[in-house]
Amino acid sequence: MISLKRLHAGVLGAGLMAISFASPGLIAPAAATEVLATVNGVNITDDDVRIASEDLADTIPRQLDAKGRLNYVLDYLIDGTLVAQKAQQDKLDQGPEFAKQLAYYHSKVLMEALLTKIAREAATPDNLHKVYDDAAKAQKPEEEIHARHILVATLPEAQDIEKRLKAGEDFAKIAKEKSKDTGSDGGDLGWFTREKMVPAFADAAFRLKVNQISDPVQTEFGWHIIQVLGTRQTQFPPFDQIKSQVMAYVIQKAQTQFVLGLRQGAKIVRTDAASAPTPPAPVPNTTPDKK
Repeated sequence: MISLKRLHAGVLGAGLMAISFASPGLIAPAAATEVLATVNGVNITDDDVRIASEDLADTIPRQLDAKGRLNYVLDYLIDGTLVAQKAQQDKLDQGPEFAKQLAYYHSKVLMEALLTKIAREAATPDNLHKVYDDAAKAQKPEEEIHARHILVATLPEAQDIEKRLKAGEDFAKIAKEKSKDTGSDGGDLGWFTREKMVPAFADAAFRLKVNQISDPVQTEFGWHIIQVLGTRQTQFPPFDQIKSQVMAYVIQKAQTQFVLGLRQGAKIVRTDAASAPTPPAPVPNTTPDKK
C-alpha cells in the first residue's frame, strides 16, 4: 500500500503535531439551545453537551448508542457542575494559581478556535483533490511481486527442499513442516516492492519468473527457497481510500505555515531564565467541525 509519507517531506520541519481525524463531535448541535438538565438551578444545555462530547470523544465507550452517549456526557456534566459548585463554595477560584490556570486555558481555547478555523478553510474539496492529484502524478509506478518462501538454517536443508519442490511437492505443505518463518501462512509473503526486503532476498526474488523456484538464497536470517506467484505495477490508491491522510496533510500544512508566519512577524525574546532553545510547541489537535 502506498502512503502519503512523501507528501510530508519538508513540511514538518517545525516539529508540529500530526493531526488526528476523530469525529469532532459525537452529538450533533441542535438548531436552538435546549436545556437538558439543571443542577442547583444551573442549566446544562445541548450546547454544553456538544462541547463536552468533543472534549470527551476518545473516552466515550464506543458501544454506546446515541442515547447512551448523550446520557454519558450529561452525567459527566452534572457531576462536573456539582464538583465545580462545591469548589466555588470553598473559594478555590480565588487563589493566584487558579487565575494562572484560567488564563492558560482561556488562551488555549482561543488558539484552538483560530486553528480550527484555519483547518476548516484549508480542508476544502478542491484543496484535497488538488493535493491528491499532485501526489498521484508524482508517484511513479514500481514493480511489485507476490512471493512465498521457505526459511531454514543450513544450506543442505535448503538444497533438499529445492529438490523436493522441483520434483512437484506442495510448497505450502513443506513450508508448514520445515520453515523457520512461522508468521507466514504456508510461506506466503503477500505483495511487496523491492525495498521492503533485505537486498539479497530482493535481488533473488525480483530475478525470478512467475512460478519459478529459486536456488538457495542466503540472508542474515538463514537460507531461503523462494517462489514468485505474480508480478504487477503498484497503483496509487483511490482518493476515498486515503482521504483522511490527504486531509491530515492539508490541515497540518496550513496550520504549520500559519504558526510559522506568526513567529516570523513577532518579536520573541528568550530570557536567561529559560533553558536551551526548544522546538516550537505542538499545534493542538484541531479539525474543522462537520456542518
